[in-house]
Amino acid sequence: MEKNKFKFYKSNINLNKKTILVTGGTGSFGQAFVEKVLSLYKPKKLIIYSRDEHKQNEMSKIFKKHSHCLRFFIGDVRDRDRLIMATQGVDYIIHSAALKHVPTAEYNPFECIRTNVIGAENVIHAAINSKVKKTIALSTDKAANPVNIYGASKLASDKIFIAGNHLAANVKSRFAVVRYGNVIGSRGSIYWVLKDAIKNKSNTIPITDKRMTRFWIELEQCVEFVLSSLDDMRGGEIYVPKIPSMKIIDFINNVCPNKKIVEIGIRPGEKLHEIMITKDDARYTYDCNDKYIIEPNIHGWDEKRLKKQKIDGTKVKENFEYASDINKNWLKKSDLVSILKKLEDKK
Repeated sequence: MEKNKFKFYKSNINLNKKTILVTGGTGSFGQAFVEKVLSLYKPKKLIIYSRDEHKQNEMSKIFKKHSHCLRFFIGDVRDRDRLIMATQGVDYIIHSAALKHVPTAEYNPFECIRTNVIGAENVIHAAINSKVKKTIALSTDKAANPVNIYGASKLASDKIFIAGNHLAANVKSRFAVVRYGNVIGSRGSIYWVLKDAIKNKSNTIPITDKRMTRFWIELEQCVEFVLSSLDDMRGGEIYVPKIPSMKIIDFINNVCPNKKIVEIGIRPGEKLHEIMITKDDARYTYDCNDKYIIEPNIHGWDEKRLKKQKIDGTKVKENFEYASDINKNWLKKSDLVSILKKLEDKK
């Protein structure tokens, strides 16, 4: 990988003496975000909002020396009243809470909707009620042309967050979205599934389809991208990072080089390739060096936004599509080996 090829622009946002709330804060992203923020800034308060008291307890031990600014709120994004209580005095919200596993969502659609869609609405109402300056929601490539409940719920969430800017026009709370692909090494990711297979001395590794491709991003890159997007956002944008693709089978061969691979067929709700920007979104999309920005197609809360502040980028072609199988950037074996080594070193 070329030096800094997939490194995102450094954020200029100042989180010193600010109060930040992270929903789903005990997850892989939440912990990485907290670690990064505490290493760069001296926030007034960093609030971890999640349902799992055990994970909160474990996280409090990891960041024990920062107990003066860390706050742990037991709560569910389905509970609007609890969110309103938790967001009092908050400057920024990072919304990472979600039901994320495709098969789980397919068999539990109502639970997925309650967390991913109703939860998004509750976060917006809480942010507006508490006059939170900026809220940024984490999304997924599965939200573009969705074929499963999870993707459909995240598309609805994305639309709700963009529309939230209309509801907040008078209080000037602003909402935006970041959309990215598979996070290498996050909790429940394919990397850990493969490591378990090695640990259990499995002779075969199942794969749904050998042609399958995915976008890949490191956890630290996710945090960097969220911080830079939080800094840049004016409200209503969907930020999409420029990240590499790789075939699933190539990923498996790098993690489990001597295992027999068995093709088992695509699972319910699964795609052969993922898309992050559709051709329909292209007419609102700008190429901005390290990322793409999908501008809102309606922005009544700020009608003069494009005249007041030009986007530092160029409009993409009308038939542009950002998909994992036609991506210009591909993750090389040497780069993946380097990433995997970092994961092993962190264990």
